[in-house]
Amino acid sequence: MAGGQVKCLSVIGFSLICLNMVASTKTAPKIPTIDQAYSKISNSITVEWATVPGATGYLLTARDGNAVIETVVASSPGTVTGLKAATLYQITIRSISPAGRSQASPPKQAKTVLAAPILQVSSPSPDSILVQWETVYMATGFSVSIMRANGLGRIWKENTTNTSLTFTSLDAGTLYTIKAYAWNASGTPGDDSTCNQRTGPRAPANIQVSFDSGSLRAYVSWAPTEGAFNYTVMALSDSSRLSCSTTFSSCTISSLQCGTEYLISVLATNDAGSSRSISAVTLRTVACAPGRVTIQEDPPGHLSVVWSSVHLGDYYVAFVKNDDGLEVHCNTSLTQCNFLSECGFTYFISVFAYNKAGQSPLGDVFNYTTAPCCPGDINPVLVSSDRVEIVWSPVRGAELYETKAVDGFSVVECNDTVPACTLSALECDTKYNITVYSFSEVRGSNTSCTSRFITTAPCSPEIKNVSKDAFSMINVYWRSTNDEATYTVTAQGEKGLHRCSSTGESCTLWGLPCGSVFSVTAVAETPAGRSLPSYSVPLETVPCCPASLTVTQVTQSVINVSWTVGTGAQTYVTALESHTGQSKCHTHQNHCLLGCVTCGINYTVALKAISATGLTADCGYQSYSSSSCCPLGVKLYRLVPNGIRIHWQASRGSANYSTDLYGSKGIFTCAPSAGLSFCDITEIPCGDVYTVMVSPVAETGLKLTFCPKKIYSVTCSGSTLGMVIYRGKRNAHLPCGPLAIQGLDTSTPKEVEIKPPHIRQRSPKTNLHQDFGQGRRNSVDSLPLEGAQLPTEIPPALRSLSPGMGGNPLTDARDVTEGRGPWVWAGPSPQRRAGPGRTPSNS
Repeated sequence: MAGGQVKCLSVIGFSLICLNMVASTKTAPKIPTIDQAYSKISNSITVEWATVPGATGYLLTARDGNAVIETVVASSPGTVTGLKAATLYQITIRSISPAGRSQASPPKQAKTVLAAPILQVSSPSPDSILVQWETVYMATGFSVSIMRANGLGRIWKENTTNTSLTFTSLDAGTLYTIKAYAWNASGTPGDDSTCNQRTGPRAPANIQVSFDSGSLRAYVSWAPTEGAFNYTVMALSDSSRLSCSTTFSSCTISSLQCGTEYLISVLATNDAGSSRSISAVTLRTVACAPGRVTIQEDPPGHLSVVWSSVHLGDYYVAFVKNDDGLEVHCNTSLTQCNFLSECGFTYFISVFAYNKAGQSPLGDVFNYTTAPCCPGDINPVLVSSDRVEIVWSPVRGAELYETKAVDGFSVVECNDTVPACTLSALECDTKYNITVYSFSEVRGSNTSCTSRFITTAPCSPEIKNVSKDAFSMINVYWRSTNDEATYTVTAQGEKGLHRCSSTGESCTLWGLPCGSVFSVTAVAETPAGRSLPSYSVPLETVPCCPASLTVTQVTQSVINVSWTVGTGAQTYVTALESHTGQSKCHTHQNHCLLGCVTCGINYTVALKAISATGLTADCGYQSYSSSSCCPLGVKLYRLVPNGIRIHWQASRGSANYSTDLYGSKGIFTCAPSAGLSFCDITEIPCGDVYTVMVSPVAETGLKLTFCPKKIYSVTCSGSTLGMVIYRGKRNAHLPCGPLAIQGLDTSTPKEVEIKPPHIRQRSPKTNLHQDFGQGRRNSVDSLPLEGAQLPTEIPPALRSLSPGMGGNPLTDARDVTEGRGPWVWAGPSPQRRAGPGRTPSNS
């Protein structure tokens, strides 16, 4: 074993000795000799040398003072990079082989060339390019050349000692390539810089402007400009600046202002800059619609229309149209026109200005309504001891009805747009003076209306409390408004009948056995007689409260409260309370109507369940917000070219509104933004009759439907306002022109049975042309815009006049007025119906 180990060690030692002998035979490579060193780029020096046998690489060294940069290359020539421009370097080289590195070669000096100038180029004009640069270290001069980027054409070359140079007489809108380098004192050129620059476009010329007076737009065209990427047309006035952009040679500027003088210019642009047209074109638009229009009726029967003069207006035309379709106009160079008027009508007034450019845009359309008439058929109906319901026929010119019930210093009011009102929270056994006033937004209330008297039913005692003490005595407390009355309390149960009497407001029942069920009632007696017994009150348990309660808005001032039946409950008391007052109803049914509700007010709804034994259970309270008030002053305005703006007077408080227009050609709906009292429908067909309703929208998103509907005739009537009724030959054609609006009538009240307005039974001897209502002549004209309202129930012979019954609402009106039906329409005269010798109106 020992001998084998020694032998192995001897072999290993011999191998090591052999390796040392081989290594000692290798020698370092030879020192290379530099043939030349030169610089072509400002940050490098290139070195050339003779190849050294056995060398696998070379180490190039560039020394500048203490700064040394080394680079390993494979063969000659080799380049040292990362050097400073215009700097003298000591260059040496070493050869590299597996045996190691050689000694450094003798040094050779070489200097880097100048750095390339950093160029900044721009095109100050369509035919020139400005080249600028910063000073280059060690440079004594610069050379700059320019040529088309596509290589076509000649090359311009300039030498200079400055740091900027401008090339002129270039082509507009053309891309050029610029090249520049610097040289030193010995004339050696340095690195070069290259960049591209486009010249600016030429200014547009031959500008043509065409003006559209109807849409207030200008069509601008010009000759195309070389090198322009896009164009901008600018219309400048003293108060506005309008523009349009395009890549073509024409553009349309919209939204020009009326009565304004504009200067039109065109700006051509590319990536080098822009060029404006040398001269501007003057454009004068049509005059604006006259403003500050005032309407006065002084004396009654005479309307005076006055307006302010407008810039660029040569003369004016005022149009006045009443709600029976008759239209007149006045042409004047002054600022005032006078017209005849009649009471009980609504007049629509518009004024236009004219000049050489055409007619002014449609301005505001004003309406003037004369004083409304008083209701003549007030029918108060006694409902109970605390409520009175009143109905009457609609009257011309009334937009709102104001009902007051007066008892000495106590006043109960009810305002509604329908000809009906429910007065609640009245005192029993009381005589009231009730008056209904007609109201219009412009003229206010007609205070000459007469009143009616009505006395409520007598009062019944109301048991307030039934208490039981430790001695089985039952103390019964009640409340009554009667004077000098004797009250008798009766408790009836399975074990007998017990009574007590008192002239005060309480008495005590004695001897009632415990553990029994009794029903307690109270009756008031006076010399005039006995009252109805009070509601019975149980002693032992309270009745069940209704599982649910629902409050439904019937009209703007009437709500219906309904609830489910509570187990053990026989009667209910429901009350509506707010800071404006209280409305209460006592009933044995599971629903009740409450009136005198103020729109847009938060109420508290209280419900009490009263069992057959007379015990009262307070069933909690429910908050209820009455609907927002129906808006007043609903008006329609025209928007150019075929739009309509619906405007109204918002009710108090914040409310969202929804507007619906129903016509034979479609249904149009719009909703205003929050806080606005108008909305626009941009496109609506003319030549149709539309039913318009502006309704508040509840917080749940439900749209209320009891607000009055108004019918408008949107006709195609040329440049006149509204609808023109044509009479004469058959197949006569109506003019077609700008949109015009004519109101017809409004909707009817809901939940109230009302007799048809201005309609009477005609006897065979009745004069068909008899004067009805306000003394109107039996003409065939359009219905009014505002105020007149149709009933819910209409006799069969006139149902074709009712909105929503199908067909044209005015189709059969002529048959009625000519006596071919059993009814005579004595109010607003309907439209003519097509018949022998007559032409149907396009309304």
